[in-house]
Amino acid sequence: MSAYTGTTELLRLAWRRDRVLVPLGILAIAGMAVSSAKATLALYPTAESMGGAISEIFASPAAVALYGPIGNPTSPDSLAVVKMTMMGAVFLSLFGYAVVRRHTRSEEEAGRLELLGSGVVGRRAPLAAAVVLATGAVLITCLLTALGYIGLGMQSAGSVAFASGWAASALAFVGITAVAAQLSSTSRSCAGLAGGAIGAAFLLRSIGDSQATLSWLSWISPLGWSTQSAAYGANRSWVALLGVAVLVAGVIGSFALLDRRDLGAGLLAGRRGSAHAPASLSSPVGLAWRLGRPGFLGWLAGFVVGGLVVGGLAKSATDLIKDPGIADMLRKMGGGEGLLEDVYLTTEIGFISVIAAAFGIVVALRLRSEEVAGHTEQVLAGATTRSRVLASHTVIGLLGSAVLMLVLGGVIGVVDAAAGGSAGVGRLLASAAAHVPAVWVCIALAVCAYAWLPRIAAGVAWGALAVFLTVGEFGGLLGLPGWLIDLAPFTHSPRMPVEPFSLPPVVGLLAVAAALLAAAYAGFRRRDIG
Repeated sequence: MSAYTGTTELLRLAWRRDRVLVPLGILAIAGMAVSSAKATLALYPTAESMGGAISEIFASPAAVALYGPIGNPTSPDSLAVVKMTMMGAVFLSLFGYAVVRRHTRSEEEAGRLELLGSGVVGRRAPLAAAVVLATGAVLITCLLTALGYIGLGMQSAGSVAFASGWAASALAFVGITAVAAQLSSTSRSCAGLAGGAIGAAFLLRSIGDSQATLSWLSWISPLGWSTQSAAYGANRSWVALLGVAVLVAGVIGSFALLDRRDLGAGLLAGRRGSAHAPASLSSPVGLAWRLGRPGFLGWLAGFVVGGLVVGGLAKSATDLIKDPGIADMLRKMGGGEGLLEDVYLTTEIGFISVIAAAFGIVVALRLRSEEVAGHTEQVLAGATTRSRVLASHTVIGLLGSAVLMLVLGGVIGVVDAAAGGSAGVGRLLASAAAHVPAVWVCIALAVCAYAWLPRIAAGVAWGALAVFLTVGEFGGLLGLPGWLIDLAPFTHSPRMPVEPFSLPPVVGLLAVAAALLAAAYAGFRRRDIG
């Protein structure tokens, strides 16, 4: 029997399990990229209409560190994709990583790979199937994005170069995750290794893109290849070969590591735990916090960095949005009417609140992973109730997202004040807090989906967030009808400090979140576990 026997069958099985999640991820990332480009092109259809927008944006090293350099300063097409170049590369890399981890280390940790191995399945077949599925998802996303750009009338060669840059970054992390799955002994440690690699790549790329003397750092970062493709400029489509090279090297290396370890173990042994458990682990909430604490600290660090960048850009962004077109764009994206600095900060805080909702969804969906692993049944065997089990991760998600938003607002306020801004720390804290109810609606929807539809809860939660993001943030730019825009909870968040605080929308959002949680508790009490 070959080491690859059963790869085709396992690929079909993986596709059947992810027949909702993978297409949703593909459409969400490609759709977001095309929607963003369409909205920008509507504002700047010609090079003359851009005026000084591009030079203003990229005069700040902080902006270059965040978005990367622009491929062609004289091309409206290049401006249309500048925001999604790096953001999309990160999203697509995370997408590829998630697919590989889900079908390798997570399956092995749950014991399902051992069950499959008892049949006619080669040792390398599960890993090969996971890599093929992730690679296919990445390439289809890139293809749809390129076709979408060409459909908007954008330059064909530049669209291909843009997609090639995305493919280079994401394919590299598919290979890196395959290696991380062999080194780690648990799904969470695999996430730490692969997630740390993505974070390190972003940091290297940021330094390389913003510092001319260190530009070589961008070339050693897989995420840097997405900006080095110079879409609609030099059009370096060949950067995709760099991603393919890392993918091939990673797959070969992961197969070699796989052959040298035992099933269920990792080459990096986990550290031994304490001989005595703390008293906090006696409650479901304490256990949920212990499981989620490392991840929360990582998200917290990311929000601090985000606050530093947004606050540092406030002064230069104020000069930028004196351009009437950009000011109008930000207002349509939820900035409202007011001082330019306030409009910019309100827009950015609103956009980042979507990321806080993503954190809460990740925490809420851990309920499903704990149930699938059999841990929920073990916890319920003790002196606890279903309500307390459901509340454990829900509380962590709700409170954790609120803390992330408050930290974001505080950091932005402090940095803005240090740079001579006038927004005020207190006003920005209030602005961040005003977005928390909308975040809670998204988290409550994820919990409700888990309680009633556990098998497709992830698809429902992430699909809803993608729709809310597209409709809420870009609905005004895309000219969508008002009733459709109003479906997104983020649309109803008070636009502080641009506008005064309004209590009714906050109460309404909290009521929706409470109703969803009540429905979740009702559903969870009625259904079978597992």
